[in-house]
Amino acid sequence: MRRLLALLAGVLLVGALAVPASAAAGDDGFTIRDPRITESSGLAASRQHPGVFWTHNDSDDGPYLYAVSGETGQTVARVTLTGVGTPRDVEAVAVGPGNRLYVGDIGDNLGGTWPYVWVYELPEPKTLRNQVVRATQYVVKYADGPRDAESLVVHPKTGRVYIVDKKEDGGHLYEGPAELSASGSNVFRPVAPVDLWATDAALSPDGRHLAVRGYFGGIWYDWNGGELKRRGRLQVPLQGQGESVTYSADGTKVLFGSEGAQSPVQSEDAPGRAAGSPPGNGGSGNGAGGGTGGGDGPGVRTGALALVVVCAAVFGVRRLLRRG
Repeated sequence: MRRLLALLAGVLLVGALAVPASAAAGDDGFTIRDPRITESSGLAASRQHPGVFWTHNDSDDGPYLYAVSGETGQTVARVTLTGVGTPRDVEAVAVGPGNRLYVGDIGDNLGGTWPYVWVYELPEPKTLRNQVVRATQYVVKYADGPRDAESLVVHPKTGRVYIVDKKEDGGHLYEGPAELSASGSNVFRPVAPVDLWATDAALSPDGRHLAVRGYFGGIWYDWNGGELKRRGRLQVPLQGQGESVTYSADGTKVLFGSEGAQSPVQSEDAPGRAAGSPPGNGGSGNGAGGGTGGGDGPGVRTGALALVVVCAAVFGVRRLLRRG
């Protein structure tokens, strides 16, 4: 009987611990329902507020960021940026180390006629409500001349900012200075080719992979210290005007957004992660994720619950056997 009970306990324990912790709201996709958001052009999963995604309109909207609930698709906060000029063509948003938000006013629909573009940096609000937040504005120039771009990422460990330019026959990953300066210009230099007409990009939570999307497809790379190594194609859903991409906060999903009213955000499994392996930890890139650094996280709570279930089951079987 003891052997039977031990075997039963082992089976129940393995089964219970195999049940994964539930994903954050929105990780499996959602629809942006705010009627003010008609040109969602960037997307970033919040680390400080699980299940919340930051987005913005493409242009002609103002200095606004929208925090959207992945559970309801509704806006839970609109942040107005101050300390910056009038935005021209906002195309990207990313979350950096220390819960800093980076906004890329880097679009140039005239094919590279502006001598400089801007990046804005601000602290992600700890409380989600409509509010005004002061941002720092950085002037950005390219070492090889003006160009159009829609993709901005921030490395989760170093906080270094990168831009991918938008060229139909493929562009380049541009690396910014180790630290951006609010005085003078910040020169971004090409460091690696990107084989895509890029409309957005995202770094994985652990900083190991770069996902780049276009209108009709996507590619993922090993980051490799910025010397990209192409790994394969992304499973990009067919969308009306595919403009954005982010990793989920836990790094297990890649989410793709589109412009338009009531625009869908669709989810695919993140590439490059072995089945059953834990998501990477670290700071965030464009929609990057990571753990809380220990403590009573989802995995701990799941394990504790599984142990309670196993103990209850074993106790119940023992009572039945005694009665029999």
